[in-house]
Amino acid sequence: MKTVKNNLSGSTRPRLTGAVWKRDFRKNYFAYLLILPVLVWYLVFCYAPMWGILISFKDYKPLLGFAGSKWVGLKHFREFLTGPYFFRTVKNTFMLNIWGLGFGFTAPILLSLLLNEVKSMKFKKVVQTITYMPHFISLIVICGLIHIFTQSGGILTQLVNWITGTEHSSLLGYAQMFRPIYTFSGIWQNIGWDSIIYLSAMSSIDPGLYEAAEIDGAGRFRKMWHITLPQISPTIIILFIFAVGGLMASGHEKIILLYNSLTYETSDVIASYIYRRGLQEASYSFATAVGLISSVVNFILLWMTNKIAAKYSEISIF
Repeated sequence: MKTVKNNLSGSTRPRLTGAVWKRDFRKNYFAYLLILPVLVWYLVFCYAPMWGILISFKDYKPLLGFAGSKWVGLKHFREFLTGPYFFRTVKNTFMLNIWGLGFGFTAPILLSLLLNEVKSMKFKKVVQTITYMPHFISLIVICGLIHIFTQSGGILTQLVNWITGTEHSSLLGYAQMFRPIYTFSGIWQNIGWDSIIYLSAMSSIDPGLYEAAEIDGAGRFRKMWHITLPQISPTIIILFIFAVGGLMASGHEKIILLYNSLTYETSDVIASYIYRRGLQEASYSFATAVGLISSVVNFILLWMTNKIAAKYSEISIF
């Protein structure tokens, strides 16, 4: 087998020639057949529809079809970038996701750290079950509960009125209340489910590290800070990269179910704006152009975060 020398270590590795691929396929053909359905799914549902981004460069009319619609170039991109809602939607998108990173991303880590310190397995299982349950509730039901709790006379409305000493009607009618409601309801819904991966990473930590730390006189906090967190840091960094890569992609379904014209100032994000322009107003080309801009920005954020993580922690996804 032909080999190529590694310039850094002086070692050699196989060169992947056509003959090598053929021999490997004959030897492991069943494994390749198992991969085939996944490849077909990605090609049909992820890559084949990508030709549709060309609609963003046309003034698409369903009756005229794709070929018959007029080519307008960057018209829709300019319309969004210079439009009156550009700053508001971009700002709200970033703010909601920054709130999510600041509170929603760290909450599962804190929960998993606390559960890892619990010695009673029975209590630990009860807490895990309770925190997992909201994840399996339908989003429609979750939003219905939020509307009930935040309506005039609702339990959350009464709690806020008692804390602030003011009188609110429905909390979802106040723009300044939308971000806290959206963020902390998301934490309640996903904190238990998102903590699973961190608990799994903690289960693989060598118990000998904790025993050695105890011999040196380390308490629970020091063991958590100097052993647990460093050991699960690769998992945290990888998930953080993915979270930043989706910074422009807010959960539009939940936003659409919760927001209203009174809260557009803080709740109207790029995804909800695309929904209104694309489906309600049938501006398909404009909505596609805005979606393409969002996807490009997401990719740039993902690439930049990955490069920074690779430089300072030597952990990256590519």
